[in-house]
Amino acid sequence: MADIAAVSWSPDRIDLLWVDEDRALWHRALADGTWGEPTALGGTLASGPAVTAWAVDQLQVFAIFPDGELWNRYWDGASWHDWESLGGELDPAGQAAASSWSADRIDVFAPGRDGATWHRWWDGNLWVAWERL
Repeated sequence: MADIAAVSWSPDRIDLLWVDEDRALWHRALADGTWGEPTALGGTLASGPAVTAWAVDQLQVFAIFPDGELWNRYWDGASWHDWESLGGELDPAGQAAASSWSADRIDVFAPGRDGATWHRWWDGNLWVAWERL
């Protein structure tokens, strides 16, 4: 495995995400001391994954794809939603980072093709446009 990210949304829980040799994303969870079976989440990632938990049983994973856009998928407690683009003019050789301080706030940072760090966030209703930091 390479390009690994991990997150925890509760005690006794770890969600592990990684990119396989075909550049697809995979997920596996440790719950109550037992590892579940790996699940393929697809995609063609240029970067490793960045992941954050914004509430119990809620995950958001991000990656830069070869098109230079940031793509994301999320787990809503019942199922994984399809990949969606958040746009951007990002460096496919770079790595995104993600964080959340509440259910109504998710922040993601990524390197741009221009060498700057770019930031986009979920404000509880919509994804706010990219800002250059």
